[in-house]
Amino acid sequence: MGVKESLIGLILKKTLVYAQKDPEKNLDKILNFLKALAPIKKYKEQIENTKQNVHKEPYWSLITRVLKSVDTKLLTTLGYNFFVNTLIIGQAKNIEMEKKYGFMGPFTILISPTMRCNLRCVGCYAGEYTRKDDLPLDVVDSVIEQGKEMGTYLYTILGGEPFIRDDMFEIYKKHKDCAFQVFTNGTLLNEERVKKLKEVANVMPVISIEGFEKETDERRGKGVFKKLMHTMDLLRENGILFGFSVTYTKLNADTVTTDEFLDMLIEKGAFWGWYFLYMPIGRAPSVDLMATAEQRKKLGEFIRRIRTTKPIWPMDFWNDAPYVGGCIAGGRRYLHINHKGEAEPCIFLHFSGGNVKEKPLIEIMQSPLFSTIRKFQPFNKNLLLPCQIIDQPKVFRYIYRKTHPEITDMDADLLVKDAKLMSDLDEYSKSVHRAMKDVWETVPEFVEKYHQLARERIEEKKRKLNEEAMRKRKKYEEILRKKKEREAKEAKV
Repeated sequence: MGVKESLIGLILKKTLVYAQKDPEKNLDKILNFLKALAPIKKYKEQIENTKQNVHKEPYWSLITRVLKSVDTKLLTTLGYNFFVNTLIIGQAKNIEMEKKYGFMGPFTILISPTMRCNLRCVGCYAGEYTRKDDLPLDVVDSVIEQGKEMGTYLYTILGGEPFIRDDMFEIYKKHKDCAFQVFTNGTLLNEERVKKLKEVANVMPVISIEGFEKETDERRGKGVFKKLMHTMDLLRENGILFGFSVTYTKLNADTVTTDEFLDMLIEKGAFWGWYFLYMPIGRAPSVDLMATAEQRKKLGEFIRRIRTTKPIWPMDFWNDAPYVGGCIAGGRRYLHINHKGEAEPCIFLHFSGGNVKEKPLIEIMQSPLFSTIRKFQPFNKNLLLPCQIIDQPKVFRYIYRKTHPEITDMDADLLVKDAKLMSDLDEYSKSVHRAMKDVWETVPEFVEKYHQLARERIEEKKRKLNEEAMRKRKKYEEILRKKKEREAKEAKV
């Protein structure tokens, strides 16, 4: 890190401390400072937009809640790691990488250091794994070192249950220049581990929850919901920045899209949350539990309404896809390293582009699987239909046939081989296309801002495909030319 970045970081930390003391007076100063530092136009525009809205509700309540309730060391460490390391240093590395390889480094890398878990949830097979199945700590360390070279300073840790491995705190401590978002069932976060979270100051837990007590205990076991409530109280009382995670299914869709559910999480101290659609993967995959097209549409409406009415920031991988230009898998903005070291293009696509124990990460990102996925993104001009598994299932079938990747989990290839599952996904895709067409064409936010982005991304994709076709044509013509020259020489002889 250069002197300039160190000075910027020092000023940022001091400014955040001032903002904690008097948000009303100092928050605009922080935003002006960040806007001046932003390395690209897009970030400057986003910060300016934040500045225009920051004093409006519910944004003001959310931001002041963060400033007043989060531990100072956590706030300054995470603020530094995100704004200086991710947006300034990381962005500069991203630009250099794009010049060299033709694609940017991931915004985040997902790592599953273990598949072990202390719970036995219905439909989950984590109980079958043992310590010998864990990803060695030196491999985790290597992935992060390689990621930082590409400009990645945000890491998402999953499992299994990540907090079953206390040695991961060595990773958090060593890589203090990174931020770690850790998805957890929440039951192992006792006072001792929460104390460690305060010490490392760069870890943000994300608590998995199915709904209220009935829904959570039915799947995770009796008494788990009460443990989660205690865990959230413990995190809030210690000033830990944390969020929540929901798997959105046909069964809990109504429960987790109520004001009462979000109000409970706000009261407990959560600042943001992730909604993930239930996906037809794993053992004996089926569409039976998937949220319907209308439920998925309802989730998007709920998310957009909550963000303008309550001091919490829920997110949805699918309904929020327009904001990131569609699918971000295949290393475009993220990838997943599983407990065996296999690099998967998406947390839900259990196919390998290579193993980090055997190949450098940059080589894996250039693998046929990863590069072909990036080549075809976005998969639809309607960015509310981003997914190659459930929205555009024929796209991934083509990618699979073209690249022949190895599977990383039992039954993964049923997505492309099981006639019933493929037929069910085709029907589901049709229903979602009908439901999302109206949203894409009528919601003002999408019409005014993101239709143009979609057109630009489609044109960029066409341009790259045409360039590739021209390269192949020239290569073929060169082969023909050399063949003719060789035949001409042989004829003279």
